[in-house]
Amino acid sequence: MISGYLITSIIYTEKLAGRFSLLNFYERRARRILPALYVVMLFTMPVSWALMLPDDIENYSESLAATVFFGNNILLWLTSGYFSLANEFKPLVHTWSLGVEEQYYALFPVVFLALWLVGKRVLIPILIGLALFSLIFSQWSSEYIPIANYFLLPMRGWELLLGGAAAIYLIEYKFTESTATRAISELASLIGLALIFYAVFAFNKNTPFPSVFALVPTVDALLIILFANQTGLVGRILSTNALVGVGSVSYSAYLWHQPLLAFMRISSLEEPSPY
Repeated sequence: MISGYLITSIIYTEKLAGRFSLLNFYERRARRILPALYVVMLFTMPVSWALMLPDDIENYSESLAATVFFGNNILLWLTSGYFSLANEFKPLVHTWSLGVEEQYYALFPVVFLALWLVGKRVLIPILIGLALFSLIFSQWSSEYIPIANYFLLPMRGWELLLGGAAAIYLIEYKFTESTATRAISELASLIGLALIFYAVFAFNKNTPFPSVFALVPTVDALLIILFANQTGLVGRILSTNALVGVGSVSYSAYLWHQPLLAFMRISSLEEPSPY
């Protein structure tokens, strides 16, 4: 959701200014994502070779190669389920989500430019329509092909597409029409924040996800993006230095958490303590 919002905001703003370049877009994404990712991958190589058995090293090598080409989500779909025990010992299992995002980043700008030729007015309706189709497909897949549903872009794309529609809406209409009073904005952003806590504590590995259940965390992000601002309570909370600091290191924390936990499990054959 948030990635779709940010990427579409960049593309749409630059397109309006007449300075969008597909090549520059991909180059900036590479500079943003690859250096930190490659550092983590290089770290995992000698540690994996030192700690893993031959069969596990072979599995790790496949995952390493798939991650280079942002295809680890496809590899995991073909080989296992995300919540199986074996995956808890895979240092790069978490890069499946990076694969989904990068596949989206590769395709979306091309689709966007094609839709732009038709006209700006069609962008939001088409993005919402594609998101709805993806959500319906995800709900169906959650029952019949749950592993593919978890890992693959067609079932995950609706979350990113809704973020893209929100980005275009805010750029085009936020300051040109009054769509909500301050009280409604405050209430909507508070509902969004409450839904975040609900999803954190109510969802577990038995929750069919993604499916219509994924609307909860997606809609909460959508409500906060659309309605929270620095004059409201939620906006002030999310703008505190502590939370902004967490956001600034979120990508690095995402990259490092799984390798460290996986190597702890491999070396001790026990689940790390909560501490």
